[in-house]
Amino acid sequence: MRTPLFWAFLANGILLILHEMDSAYWREWEMFKLPGKIGFFLALHVPILAVLMLGLVFLALEAPAGLWISVAAAAGGLAAFTIHMTFLKKGRPEFSTAPSRVILYALLAGSVLQAGLTLRELFR
Repeated sequence: MRTPLFWAFLANGILLILHEMDSAYWREWEMFKLPGKIGFFLALHVPILAVLMLGLVFLALEAPAGLWISVAAAAGGLAAFTIHMTFLKKGRPEFSTAPSRVILYALLAGSVLQAGLTLRELFR
């Protein structure tokens, strides 16, 4: 098993889930003008979370799909950080609290670490 990558993926996955919990608090579907309000927002997360969990399983099994899901998860964390920081700089109030910012900065650090470890494995 790719142990450092597995634990980085797990830790960053927890941060991604925590961010999505925070996103529900901030009613993120309104920020992105998604239809269906909370119902659609929650339904959208079923396949996202399923793929995230499968990524961990695939990493544990050392299946190549685990590495590609890890790339996608790290990219998702980097995108979440960038998008929300852009909104904050434009004066949007969402994600402006200390806990939200801590999650976003931890997600940035975790995603950079996960991406680095994943790329190291991919190009071995």
